[in-house]
Amino acid sequence: MNNAHKIDPSLLPVQTVNRNRAEKRKGTTNKVSPDAAFGSVFREEVSGLKFSAHAQERLETRKIDLTLNTLERLRTAVERASSKGSQDSLVLIDDKAFVVSVKNKTVITALAGNNVKEGVFTKIDSAVVV
Repeated sequence: MNNAHKIDPSLLPVQTVNRNRAEKRKGTTNKVSPDAAFGSVFREEVSGLKFSAHAQERLETRKIDLTLNTLERLRTAVERASSKGSQDSLVLIDDKAFVVSVKNKTVITALAGNNVKEGVFTKIDSAVVV
């Protein structure tokens, strides 16, 4: 794997973290680590895709690293699915899988490694293999 495009978010200063509206409505007090907050903003800016709170949690807990190359491939896959009229798609990139709301351009969940091989994917209308 090419490490040239990886950025270590722990090296960048992050002062504040805004919770999303759903967390504020529910009154939850889950704290988001500065690394996770930076990673989320970075991924969204680079890819043009949103990452749900669930997807962000899965990326962090499953230690799924997303390189610039992977984010670009994910964006391209979502564009391809959109051009075919897909609403919800499974995107397979190398050993990673993403369920994406194509309509909302939002990554709903992410899996990697053996979780992909053992996974059952429901509520999708298409799959894109990149």
